[in-house]
Amino acid sequence: MYGGQTIGVVVPAYNEEGFVGDVLDSLPAFVDRAYVIDDASTDNTWAEIRERAAVERPPRGGPAVARGNARPAAGNPQGENREDVADDATRADGDGTYIVAIRHEQNRGAGGAIKTGYLAAREDRVDVTVTIDADGQMDPEMMTRFIDPIAAGDAEYTKGDRLTNPEFRDNMPTFRLVGNWLLTGLTRIASGYWDLSDPQNGYTAISLAALEAVDIGSMYEYYGYCNDLLVKLNVAGMRVVDVPMPASYGDEESNIDYIDYIPKVSLMLLRNFFWRLATRYRSRPTGAAYAVGLLGVLATVVQAVRAVASKATGASDDEDSHGILISLLVAVVGLAAGVVFDRREEP
Repeated sequence: MYGGQTIGVVVPAYNEEGFVGDVLDSLPAFVDRAYVIDDASTDNTWAEIRERAAVERPPRGGPAVARGNARPAAGNPQGENREDVADDATRADGDGTYIVAIRHEQNRGAGGAIKTGYLAAREDRVDVTVTIDADGQMDPEMMTRFIDPIAAGDAEYTKGDRLTNPEFRDNMPTFRLVGNWLLTGLTRIASGYWDLSDPQNGYTAISLAALEAVDIGSMYEYYGYCNDLLVKLNVAGMRVVDVPMPASYGDEESNIDYIDYIPKVSLMLLRNFFWRLATRYRSRPTGAAYAVGLLGVLATVVQAVRAVASKATGASDDEDSHGILISLLVAVVGLAAGVVFDRREEP
């Protein structure tokens, strides 16, 4: 417990043998429960998780107490699936267990593992749930920086930010830096959090109120889950705070294919942008301004196509040029007004 709040930590793990155990060993003493999700790893990740789950959490400075294998949840003697885990996941724990070991039968991606952990923490009524990767890149000693704004009532969601401070992004590879800047811009537009940075950062904390306010069950399961969640949080009116942190890379290997990743996440953000406008701003000035701007964009495209066709036939294109300028002006004014209104309504 920290600041009067119960603290849970969700640790998604896929082929993190040799890393996940060290991460669990390094979690702060104030953590009440760790939800460790093996996303159908093909190495010994699950065995490493179960090994840690077989040792009872000792008091600060006290000896560890072996308790055999991780037990099925209380009231679930055969280890059947519970409401708080996915249909293809098995949860094994016992009364007062510190480490909750959950295994997916099929690989569902980082978002799927986070979703399973969130559902379990929500079912257990944990006040603040932190997410931390299993590869050892994230410093557990920084965890209080993420919890403090939530415990103080200043935010419902906090996330890491490696980009704003130039010193903190020095260790980030150039291709990752460029990709993160691109996705930062797209996520600002899609989510309505116009001042956030580094939305791909997986070091986060979320309040129980936020977990209950958004539809966690529909959360995107690919690596863009964090971007998708931000859109959902905005629609629910949740406050988000960035927590500066340095970029850190070790011997682990990333499972992200950026050539596949960026187009997929960009398309998801486009869908989410329209969903956010339709859900939150359907009959408000912000929605109307964006609608005018988007219609202006569409009209500009139509006018440009007509201009190309006219030029191909040798017809005069003065009228088409005027139409393009008018449509473009409508697009710029409408979108600019939408952004202004959107920023004013940011939680």
